[in-house]
Amino acid sequence: MAKRIGLNAFNMTAAGHQSSGMWRHPDSQAHRYKDLDYWLDLAKTLERGRFDALFLADVLGPYDVYGGSADTALLNGMQIPANDPFQYISAMASVTKNLGFAVTASATFEHPYPLARRMSTLDHLTKGRMGWNVVTSYLASASRNFGVEPLGHDDRYELAEEFMTVAYKLWEQSWEDDAVELDKQRGVFVNPDKVHHIRHKGRFFNVDGFNMAEPSPQRTPAIFQAGASSRGRQFAAEHGEGLFVNVLNSSLSKTITDDIRTQAEAAGRQRDDVTIFTILTAIVADSDAEAERKYKEYQQYASPTGAMALFGGFSGVDLSQFDPNTPLEAMDTNAIQTVLNLFTKLDPSRRWTPADIANHMSIGGIEPVLVGSAETVADEIERWIDEGDLDGINLSYAVTPHDIEAFVDNVVPELQKRGRVWNEYEGETLREYLAGPGNTRLSSTHPGSLVARGVHA
Repeated sequence: MAKRIGLNAFNMTAAGHQSSGMWRHPDSQAHRYKDLDYWLDLAKTLERGRFDALFLADVLGPYDVYGGSADTALLNGMQIPANDPFQYISAMASVTKNLGFAVTASATFEHPYPLARRMSTLDHLTKGRMGWNVVTSYLASASRNFGVEPLGHDDRYELAEEFMTVAYKLWEQSWEDDAVELDKQRGVFVNPDKVHHIRHKGRFFNVDGFNMAEPSPQRTPAIFQAGASSRGRQFAAEHGEGLFVNVLNSSLSKTITDDIRTQAEAAGRQRDDVTIFTILTAIVADSDAEAERKYKEYQQYASPTGAMALFGGFSGVDLSQFDPNTPLEAMDTNAIQTVLNLFTKLDPSRRWTPADIANHMSIGGIEPVLVGSAETVADEIERWIDEGDLDGINLSYAVTPHDIEAFVDNVVPELQKRGRVWNEYEGETLREYLAGPGNTRLSSTHPGSLVARGVHA
């Protein structure tokens, strides 16, 4: 029996996300990113489409590498203006019963103590539907906004490792399962003997106390990660339960997923302990010809310069400094090294010029764009999943919410008919969607479980 395809929606509480310039399209409602009703409707649409989760990206600084300023990103609404994604989740949870939520928070600029409480709070309010996308912020503009020197690529992951240890201690160690007694006769709300200071002293963090929130349904939110460099994949294989990969073709996907699963085994986990999603954009219509017509129409609104601003933010490389028609060469960067490698090293079948990169990324960003009827797009998704050893997709959009609604109304029923997308949710928590019904808590081989047992304290 073919495995279920997990569906996440990839979005951002911002004017624009992966596709540049598309806010100008007549059907776009991207300007409503600050309108709560827009997000409530989106959440209900995704739940109707039996999506596992809405995954919210975030950044803490503008994309100001291209041309040496943030002007191009501002002109194109490229991930700026952007609101705080945490503020949207409880409202969306109130109009849904099953849809999960994964929110991005940076281990580089957050502190584990308040973050642990915020995540526990949302896990309570969503009844166990929360996930945390752990990132190590790569933007130099964000470092300047926090008044700190940017950490080196690998140093960011060293900090993140300790951040995770502290967070696991707060979530998994500091409260015993039965600490909250609610004994009215004895006058005991919480038994203090069952709440423990973590007394963590480390290189980056010193945290004495216990989590201010009592244990939530999942205790630790489902952990998502998108590290793609060598060090990033190691971190993802150790901690991630849901992993995101950016690839240009399915054969490259298989190489990356094999490596991640092998590293998970090396870390003492099982190969299927990691659920791996690839990012895709789908442009769907009643026929292949109509979808191609729609795609060509979209291209009239797309902004290559906005795409170059996005690439500069991702990669740390200013494409304005290069001949637009000369293939880009590999180089070292302190941002997302793999974004640059995708276009310079990882795809031997093609040499990409800055102009090629700008045109490719203007619709869909880095990820592939599937164009066609519901049947054609479903065929392609199945091929990516099966050839690439993937478990699901992280679905982006060009025109919002039109493309998501078209996918839910047309592609999801086709995948359901083929037995690849569930007709009803199985389980109640986001972790159960990833690991199967009954798996509400971290697996016994996860590093957070080891911390809970004092193995890695």
